[in-house]
Amino acid sequence: MRTKGVRDAALVRAHAPPAPCGAAWCLLFQCMATRFSAAPTPTPATAPTAAGAGQVAAVWRDRLSLLLESTGEGIFGIDMAGCCVFVNRSAAQMLGWPADAIIGRNMHELIHHTHADGRHYPECDCPIFKAFRQGLPCRIDDEVFWRADGSAFDAEYTSHPIVEHGTVQGAVVTLVDITQRREAQALLRRTNELLESRVAERTAELQASAARLRELANHGETVREQERTRIAREIHDELGSLLVALKMDVHWLAKRLDDRPQLHGKCQGMGRLIDSAVDNLGRIITDLRPSILDHQGLWAALEWQAQEFFAHTADGHADLQADLQITVAAGVPPPEGGQAIAIFRIFQEMLSNVARHARARNVQVRLWVDDPPEPVLYLSVRDDGVGAPAQALEDARSYGVMGMRERASHFGGKLHIDSAPGQGTRVRLVMPLVVPLVVPMVVPLDMTPAPAQALPTTTTAGQPP
Repeated sequence: MRTKGVRDAALVRAHAPPAPCGAAWCLLFQCMATRFSAAPTPTPATAPTAAGAGQVAAVWRDRLSLLLESTGEGIFGIDMAGCCVFVNRSAAQMLGWPADAIIGRNMHELIHHTHADGRHYPECDCPIFKAFRQGLPCRIDDEVFWRADGSAFDAEYTSHPIVEHGTVQGAVVTLVDITQRREAQALLRRTNELLESRVAERTAELQASAARLRELANHGETVREQERTRIAREIHDELGSLLVALKMDVHWLAKRLDDRPQLHGKCQGMGRLIDSAVDNLGRIITDLRPSILDHQGLWAALEWQAQEFFAHTADGHADLQADLQITVAAGVPPPEGGQAIAIFRIFQEMLSNVARHARARNVQVRLWVDDPPEPVLYLSVRDDGVGAPAQALEDARSYGVMGMRERASHFGGKLHIDSAPGQGTRVRLVMPLVVPLVVPMVVPLDMTPAPAQALPTTTTAGQPP
């Protein structure tokens, strides 16, 4: 019969009386009362007879026994002395003890006596005992239990006090072997650490590669500027001198053809063409390398470039309103070399974008350089043009914006762009300046002996010294 099989699987109990009201079963009933709902309490009018009550108790006892024996969690109960009063099969198998060898033993001394690192675990610190001695339920998942063979396993356990008629009778402990969970967590942690290590290595490689690419790009820009300078110098020296010589020859020839108006007029036309060629040549040279940058410095070059932009843009936009303000703190010399040309090229690109895309009526240029000893340059170009969406500015094909940012970042600067369709654009460069070192003039010591000084003469009144 099923009922007989259930009774054969009853919990091992220590000296429990056969009556259903024994102390161990009282603890068991109190424990399981939180796990499932019992039948409604009968009223006096419908109270069963004593025999019926015994049968009901036996049925519930069998059900509790079957439930405890079939659960995968280990469950045991302890009395106020900490001794085991019942234990289910799962707990006995986890601990490696026969069930009858556990009953009556102090559970802390049996399975919880030592920390994982080998330190003694005092009973007064045991959370299980605190559950009934202080009425403090607990849930612990970072301790170990010890088996009969002396090995330890990671355990997660809960301890709840059992209260009967307002008096604590003991505690019920449920435990789970979480060794596999810990191993899985450790494996996952090692895998994550390995993955993070590989990601860090790959990130370092990518950063180093990006740094090399930036250095290569900067070197390319430096070489390009040097080549522009060389070409501009050669054009100025070679073609410029040739055009000047040609202009002089044409002028000489025209003076000797005054009596021949047709040929004289032809010489004047040739002279005008030569003048136009000289002007175009000067523009090309300036585009390649503005001489003002080398001769007068960055501040003058920026002001000249802004004025040139306003002058040429106003020819096509009669209603363009230009606003230029330059403020440089006293004692800040203009930067030189690569930083100067980088700032100048960024400014050129800012103005070029306004001319090509903005269709603006108002353009505002601000240059501010704060005080030394660590001056910072703030260069801003604002327009009220058509603007641009953020996606266009971040597009990988926005080579102009990308070039400005790369030039700025190479010298420790940052480029900020604020723009929206129909709301204009503001491009702002912030860059710390590398101030050229001013080497003080050192007067060499004259090691030649000084001439002998004349002895002072004594004069009297009325005589010259």
